[in-house]
Amino acid sequence: MTGFVRVWDPTDPADCEAVSRLVGDYLVATEAEKGTFVDRADALPERYRVETDDAPRAFAHADVFVAHDSDAPVGCAVLSDPRDGASEIKRLWVDPVARGRGHAGQLIDAAVATAIARGDDAVRLTVWSWRQGAVALYRSRGFVEVPSWDARPDLVCMERPLATR
Repeated sequence: MTGFVRVWDPTDPADCEAVSRLVGDYLVATEAEKGTFVDRADALPERYRVETDDAPRAFAHADVFVAHDSDAPVGCAVLSDPRDGASEIKRLWVDPVARGRGHAGQLIDAAVATAIARGDDAVRLTVWSWRQGAVALYRSRGFVEVPSWDARPDLVCMERPLATR
């Protein structure tokens, strides 16, 4: 395992650029996997544009973690504020050239540690069924499949219960 994870600074232009780029890469890849070709973030559907154009506003009520490898930002994850006692990990992404070095696991661990520290009952996430590597990673971190809270086909809902205080 190499690198480190830290909480982003939404007032730092370099952090904002890194998060916008990483989230944009995630969204472009996801759209392609769903069969919609988009070659760059500024061509994404409008509903995603605030995340790439104004990350501080889009993630104002979330914790954002950035994975670094040799001081370069290579991954990110967004942890929502808890709703009904559970927070949700979203936009987990590691640049393909940096995969296999433990960054995704570090991002998950940082998000879970934050949820535990603030007293959340559980951490949730959704993952597309075709992302079997991601599903296996989530299972290895204690997430289990649960009944869906999202009606989109091929979306797997997972949850990790946390020890309550």
